Amino acid sequence: MTLSTRQLTLGAGERTLVCGLDWRVGAGECWSIIGRNGAGKSTLMRTLAGLRAPEGGSVEIDGRPLRDWPLEALARRRAYLAQARHDAFAYSVIETVLSARHPYHAERYWEGGDDHQAALQALAALDAGHLAARDVRTLSGGERQRVAIAALLAQDTPLLLLDEPANALDLAHQVRITGLLARLCRQQGKTVVMIGHDLTLAYGISTHALLLKGDGAWHAGAVDDAMRPALLGDYLGHPIEMIEHGGRRIFIPLEPPHA
Repeated sequence: MTLSTRQLTLGAGERTLVCGLDWRVGAGECWSIIGRNGAGKSTLMRTLAGLRAPEGGSVEIDGRPLRDWPLEALARRRAYLAQARHDAFAYSVIETVLSARHPYHAERYWEGGDDHQAALQALAALDAGHLAARDVRTLSGGERQRVAIAALLAQDTPLLLLDEPANALDLAHQVRITGLLARLCRQQGKTVVMIGHDLTLAYGISTHALLLKGDGAWHAGAVDDAMRPALLGDYLGHPIEMIEHGGRRIFIPLEPPHA
């Protein structure tokens, strides 16, 4: 599975967020998209998912432009986790996760045993199996996020696009879920592209990073290249310090000196 962009340009009103992005993501890679608020991270993610048209250039999956993919076939190649969602109806958790299996139903209307097994396995992987019968509207923010990620896993696509997957999660579940995503890349060859603000977590699980400045500039590369403190500081608009502790790299925003 390959995801690529060719001279991709994204804008918001009069602003150019991303200009001329030539980028290639390969099978088994885990990419973090990093940038300050308003830099175009979510705009890029929605464009990669095929939910908005770019201002210029193109997005391709396996060498085929997104516009040429039938919707059902595209839904079997990529899954997308939005930054926010609204539950208007009283669906149970298991029904919510099962809805992600629709691209595989073809002429079938009702879910089969394979769909239920995939949904239950995904919920178990997210420590959410005990929530299966709950109304999604009664869940906490963190529980709802885990259910959304379970649906993403149940969709069983080679490409996973996640906009802030750690949003609303407690520390233990942040670590669990980011570790799970890293294993999916290493062990199953899945491709993950995600947005996050925790630089230490991003460095720990990602193979690559794409930095966005919000003025058209971008930088893409392996994490050791892209996640250098000086470069991160430039793109995030705040100085960053990196320390090594226990074999890990930890990124810390520097505080201004006290007056």
